[in-house]
Amino acid sequence: MAHKVEKTILISSWVVTLLLLILFVPRERVREAQIPFLFKQVITWFFGLFVVEKGLIEYPYRLFFKKSNKSSFTFEYFVYPALCTLFNLYYPEKRNALIKAIYYFFHTSIITFLEIIAVKYTKLIRYKKWTWYWSFITLWITYYISRVYYRWFYKNQFSNALPSSSNQNA
Repeated sequence: MAHKVEKTILISSWVVTLLLLILFVPRERVREAQIPFLFKQVITWFFGLFVVEKGLIEYPYRLFFKKSNKSSFTFEYFVYPALCTLFNLYYPEKRNALIKAIYYFFHTSIITFLEIIAVKYTKLIRYKKWTWYWSFITLWITYYISRVYYRWFYKNQFSNALPSSSNQNA
């Protein structure tokens, strides 16, 4: 059976990512979790299609939408947004800058490392005019943009200026 490893990885990615969301997104924060998920989808839709259409990256084996979209639906539209959701929900907001930088480094390094393995051992992704450090940099930037948007969207939660009881008319 051709591409058995790739198919197994993609299906496992869906299952593991779904389990991570079920286990680590508290029920009372599901609505809050939707914001970074959907925002990351917008970012990855734009950048994912850009790098594929410019011939920087190729996804030789895709499970979904093989004829309509050259990017990886599994990773660009589900796995990365889900991981970004967890990143935002558990971000160490009240910690110092070093801890925050380590948090960014940890999240982007894990994804980059798994991508390097996929490039080397599977047909899920092929770097054409791309390298691992571009993945690391773009992941870091998109996580940062997503964090800025998340903070903006929930600015009242991050601001001490307005008590929560004064926002009754909203």
